Amino acid sequence: MSPAFNEKKNIIECYERVKRVFEENLNDYEYEHIFADNCSTDGTLPLLKTIAQNDKRIKVISNSRNYGVFPSTFNAILKSSGDAIIPMLPVDLQDPPEILPQFIKEWEKGFKVVAGNRKNREENFILKNIRKLYYLIISKISNFELPQNVGEFQLIDKDVVQALKLFDDYNPYIRGMIASCGFPSTTIYYKHVKRKYGKSKFSLLSYFDTSLNALISVSNMPMRVSFFAGLAISLSSIFWASFILFETLVSNKQLAQPGVTSLLIGVFFFNGVILLFLGLIGEYISAIHSQVRKKPLVIEKENINF
Repeated sequence: MSPAFNEKKNIIECYERVKRVFEENLNDYEYEHIFADNCSTDGTLPLLKTIAQNDKRIKVISNSRNYGVFPSTFNAILKSSGDAIIPMLPVDLQDPPEILPQFIKEWEKGFKVVAGNRKNREENFILKNIRKLYYLIISKISNFELPQNVGEFQLIDKDVVQALKLFDDYNPYIRGMIASCGFPSTTIYYKHVKRKYGKSKFSLLSYFDTSLNALISVSNMPMRVSFFAGLAISLSSIFWASFILFETLVSNKQLAQPGVTSLLIGVFFFNGVILLFLGLIGEYISAIHSQVRKKPLVIEKENINF
């Protein structure tokens, strides 16, 4: 599955490199290459149509608008028909298709999931370490085993695809969904390279949105943190109020100007109570959220070669 939004410069090379891999290393296998176009405006879609007209293995989903990389990719996954699929092969080729034979070799051994681990990244020091911290936090708080440095560039068996079809989420965190299925898996390490043409369409806001969605999707720990933080602050306020009352009545000491102490105690106490109940409400919202996030995944404008 290759999602695309204004990636005209990368389409041809992506198509040809995948084709070359199968012709030279995987000629015993048939394949389909699904491109999901998110309403590109730079000529990406006409180019995809031309390629699909000449090669029936190329299938194109044209979305009515830009739904984002993960909804459009997941929609393409649901339309796949192979015995095994690559959930996402970005057209920028930062994840090299040349390691597909390694994926298939491990799949032939019986692994239902062959995860691609981005052990090395061609990016700046700060961003690289932010990613490491993010993956570490996500893996630690997840309700299931979530491998670090693994994205959607992996191979999954058709049994995993069938399991993914049971999910009903309009903003799917695909790598988390795959991991949560619990199928036997192994890992292939590779180098994540810089994109050759154009700029990434993934903005800082997109990264933040994806990170937040990941937190919500794989764990209820953020809500639990709010709950226990509120509880701790409330208890601390009660202990502090008891101490002030003891010092004032028993030791006859005035630790602050009249009224200041009670004001501070009230502020901290009620802030703690608010966080406490926000945490409780958050638990309910989190449960409801998991059940009712129902919108059309994408609205398709046109399908080619399906």
